[in-house]
Amino acid sequence: MATPQSSRHSSLSSTTPKRMHAIQVDSVQRWMEDLRHMTEVECMCVLQSKPIGVEEDAGQGELIVSGAAAGGGDHVTRNNLQTLLKRALVVSTELGKMFQRLEKGRWQRVHSTAVRTNCHVRSLVHEYGATRNTPSEMQKYEKSLLEKCMELTTITERCLHTEDEYFLKSMKEAIHEILTDVSDSFSQMIDMALANEIQILIRQIEASDNVYTIGSAISNLLSLTQDGPQLCSIIAKEGAVVVLFKICRQDCFSSLYAQALRTVASICCVEEGINQLEKVDGILCLADILTDEACAEAARAEAAAVVAQITSPHHTSTQHLASFLESMQDIVTALIKLCETASCGEVFLLASAALANITFFDSMACEILLQLNAIQILLQACCDRQRVDTPYSKDQVVTILANLSVLEQCATEVLQEKGIERLLLLLGEKPSSPSPSEGAACERVQQKAAVTLARLSRDAEVAQTAIQLQAVPRLIELCRSPAERNNSDSVLVACLAALRRLAAGCPDSIEPSDHQQLIKPRLVDSFLLCSNMEESFV
Repeated sequence: MATPQSSRHSSLSSTTPKRMHAIQVDSVQRWMEDLRHMTEVECMCVLQSKPIGVEEDAGQGELIVSGAAAGGGDHVTRNNLQTLLKRALVVSTELGKMFQRLEKGRWQRVHSTAVRTNCHVRSLVHEYGATRNTPSEMQKYEKSLLEKCMELTTITERCLHTEDEYFLKSMKEAIHEILTDVSDSFSQMIDMALANEIQILIRQIEASDNVYTIGSAISNLLSLTQDGPQLCSIIAKEGAVVVLFKICRQDCFSSLYAQALRTVASICCVEEGINQLEKVDGILCLADILTDEACAEAARAEAAAVVAQITSPHHTSTQHLASFLESMQDIVTALIKLCETASCGEVFLLASAALANITFFDSMACEILLQLNAIQILLQACCDRQRVDTPYSKDQVVTILANLSVLEQCATEVLQEKGIERLLLLLGEKPSSPSPSEGAACERVQQKAAVTLARLSRDAEVAQTAIQLQAVPRLIELCRSPAERNNSDSVLVACLAALRRLAAGCPDSIEPSDHQQLIKPRLVDSFLLCSNMEESFV
């Protein structure tokens, strides 16, 4: 299936490389920053678990939240978000350790971990409250959490002073229950704190008419989406998608379209994001941007990325596709044109990934593409390394061709554009690096090229052309040599199917020995034979 991962791997599907959010800092500096949150903090207990205050003349960042207070509003919001995520990771790690040590009955370590967790939580609550007016509902969670953390510290300390096995066993169950409550309460508190920070960013976008202020807030939202689907769900629930589409409907913010749409695409990796998009008629807005040639190519490419995301076969819900069908003609037309005019590989990748996904859920899209000369456009693009420069892009192209090949009229166009030659080249696709994702993309390219060839070979002229172009030896090589197909079983099955299709139309094209092993037996028997075959190095 064609799922653009991407440039989006969160967000977009698993076939394209993910655009990761990387913080370019010196590794030692980054380690020193993280060290502030990982140091032993038992000494805080001497002060009744109150965190040590920061001196007024301390340098910025001595404690991240406290250091943030010196900056502007946007700076504070960004640093608060970073602090919440870092502290949440530290506390979650400590809680995980406590669960493990509790199971092993290592009471001294259980208690020391409880002390550290208690201090980290109190420090986080104190520091966050120093920079924000904590919502009343969140304060209730904080109070309950702090009480449970103190209870956890007290009860684990009692276990240090006894060797009574029966007592320790009963305490172990009680501690496990309290620890579970602490974990749940902490997660809820962090979610509420993050929601509060996200609300501040959203209000900045809504209240400002300054392009730079809005752009900075959107950038922070985009950064947050890279931290996983749970955070994307919170962002969606707080109404970020609605606000971002408001930006995309105002001409005065046209310079922010690409950034806003990239954020929308990331948020739409979760169902909540897609539901929000549907509520604000986001598909109509996407269609408007895609069909507006005056719109910057970057904005149209990011609109294509959103389309690719919401049409990904990985989504379980397809209710949003009902409104999509109404605009499909315009969207498909705009996407194939974007493939034709793309100035770089990434633009082509996003547009073709969207088309690949669309061809999966409605045959009408395939018919529209044939009318728009999509086969000619895509095959010509494969000859242009400026547009199709990676296995990921080739994966999208061959996915579209495979889905188009179910239509009878496709065979004639493929022959006219010398598409069989291109399919044979794709059967030889190999990774240029040891990257696992690139290797997987090459496997998909080989598999889908073989599937396309098998489907097209229903046409006698296509089958004859493929045989003349030496398709049979290549397919046999892929079947017999595991290294040629990167040991992929899916490629093997596809190649066996294509080989049998060609043999059915022209039996004389297969050598007797190959026919005996690859054609005559049941498909499953040939598969087992080839999958267990060791490559000969003689």
